[in-house]
Amino acid sequence: MQRRFLDYAVISLKGIAMGAADAVPGVSGGTIAFISGIYEELITTISGVNLSLFKTLKTEGFSSFWKQLNGNFLLALLTGIIISFVSFMRLAKYLIENHPILIWSFFFGLIVASIFFVGKQIKTWNLAVVVSLFAGTLAAYYVTTLPSMATNENDFFMFFAGALAICAMILPGISGSFILVILGAYKTLSDALHDFDFKKIVIFAAGALVGILSFSHILKWLFKNYHNVTLALLTGFIFGSLNKIWPWKLTDEVIEKSSGKVLAFSDISELGTLSVYQQQMNDFESYKMVSEKSIMAFQYSEINDYIDPQVLPAIILMVVGFLTIFILEKIGSKKE
Repeated sequence: MQRRFLDYAVISLKGIAMGAADAVPGVSGGTIAFISGIYEELITTISGVNLSLFKTLKTEGFSSFWKQLNGNFLLALLTGIIISFVSFMRLAKYLIENHPILIWSFFFGLIVASIFFVGKQIKTWNLAVVVSLFAGTLAAYYVTTLPSMATNENDFFMFFAGALAICAMILPGISGSFILVILGAYKTLSDALHDFDFKKIVIFAAGALVGILSFSHILKWLFKNYHNVTLALLTGFIFGSLNKIWPWKLTDEVIEKSSGKVLAFSDISELGTLSVYQQQMNDFESYKMVSEKSIMAFQYSEINDYIDPQVLPAIILMVVGFLTIFILEKIGSKKE
């Protein structure tokens, strides 16, 4: 398709939204890609990276190679994702640590709206579609309840973690960074990036490359042959992920950074939520989340010395997140 510069600028904006989402453990950039109207083109473009592409480069030159790659689309999207991911990571870290209820409320509203907009694309409802919807919901919900594993630095494991995380990252509803947290690879990767451990970075990147090239072919085939069933499964993934981003939490277990031991949070503090404890102690590094449960706002207040559960601003931000999807969907529905 013929695109103007303005069209590519819009694609970069969508990439910025995807990068911002991927910077937050629990929110998937794939969800943003889906509701902004570029998901299937992204999957098709990625799946088109194969040996014939490089044969075109050798025989027909760079111009034909770039066109076959859909290079302008990829460049515009990746530019937005990278700029946003790098710049938003620190902001996201600050907001999650200091204003967790507010940022999770915004993303909760965003995901609720996403369920509606993805689900409405299902044209035909039958038993297979309904079963896929429930299967996707249960699978994603189960993933959000899994406790985090201990840190693992094995090379093969890092390759596997890269492949699995990148697959999750392009699936609506399932966060790649959250998968890394569950696998116990998040800290290993963070340390490798901080220490410029190129061996671990390359192994992880190789796993991610293999994962995304393989998985994109599967998704492309599913969309081509089982479009409604695939949409239902992805809608279920998004619905099931709501448990992870519910704003009010009860902390069950944490891991002590210095010893690597998993401890009951009740043995550490009389408070019920790790984020509240971290804010009061001004210490966000000593303990990390292992397992938690979603609770109601009034329960959250009770278990944390009756602090303000911020219900009104949370509701307002849920509405803002919900309306944000309307704007993205309107942009995505425009004919390019």
